[in-house]
Amino acid sequence: MPTLLSRSKPRRLRIPPPRERTRRVLRRAEARRSRLGSLRIAAGRLDQSLLMALRTRRHHPIAERAAQGLATFGEFGIGWTALALAGSALGGGHRDRFLAAAGAAPAAIGINYLVKSTVGRERPVIEGHPPLGPAPNELSFPSAHATSAVAAATALGRVAPRARPALYALAGLICLGRPYLGMHYPSDVLAGMLVGLGSALLVTHAGRPWIVRLVALVSRVTDPLLRPVWNRVRGVSPRT
Repeated sequence: MPTLLSRSKPRRLRIPPPRERTRRVLRRAEARRSRLGSLRIAAGRLDQSLLMALRTRRHHPIAERAAQGLATFGEFGIGWTALALAGSALGGGHRDRFLAAAGAAPAAIGINYLVKSTVGRERPVIEGHPPLGPAPNELSFPSAHATSAVAAATALGRVAPRARPALYALAGLICLGRPYLGMHYPSDVLAGMLVGLGSALLVTHAGRPWIVRLVALVSRVTDPLLRPVWNRVRGVSPRT
């Protein structure tokens, strides 16, 4: 695990292959002809600068391990789904709403993958600073961690408003950790957050009736099996 970084040697993003460099030069030349194109170039440079700063400065093994732990929690939305299921076990009258919220992260990741496979943007690679975590594929835009984090935090926050600050704080740390670990450009994270917000609204509004029906169907099978577990978690004594 890398320690605090030296500032003596400047870092840069990996140089793309010659054909890709040629395409980028042509796109930039065309973009400079319009005001909107110039803004896009400036935004791209800012995006790269923020990535470089987050990935190469102020790193410490403890901070890196914490960011990696948060990434593991958010991988495929598993940690968020577990939180929602725990809420369904302890939430009393809000059980169905927590179970509906459990679908926010998986649904958001599915939507994220559709966008990601369409855009096809590759993950960043910085010379001398490899990504500090595994990746299921090379696609970068938008960030699935950011998408699932914001979607789940939004959906769970609607069920448990008092927990909303903590949920969004957790989601924010996960989002910040993506460029910190060198896994995503900051723009990937920002786009992922927007996709996640839209996904959460879709699940909690348009998709909720279907989720409630699915939950009711699954509950008929799982309730007899899981009721002793829920009672033990809640501290309810079994009937004699």
